[in-house]
Amino acid sequence: MLNKTPANTNNAPAQDYLDGFIDERMAADFLCQSVRTIQKWRVTGYGPKFYKSGRSVRYRRRDLLAWGETRRHGSTSSYNAA
Repeated sequence: MLNKTPANTNNAPAQDYLDGFIDERMAADFLCQSVRTIQKWRVTGYGPKFYKSGRSVRYRRRDLLAWGETRRHGSTSSYNAA
């Protein structure tokens, strides 16, 4: 039988969800992109902020959300492709 008790007393999301580190595969899924695409973005400086320790690349969900919000447009006529 499944345990039906909430993870915390107020049933709120975990505080560290947005600040936790995720790998590039999970970041690509989060952004609905391929891993190769976010790798290219890293090389060109276009993509979201990332953290690198040795060969390991990590992202924070908060940074991915912030980066995505800067690319939000109301209509195609208001979009200025630079």
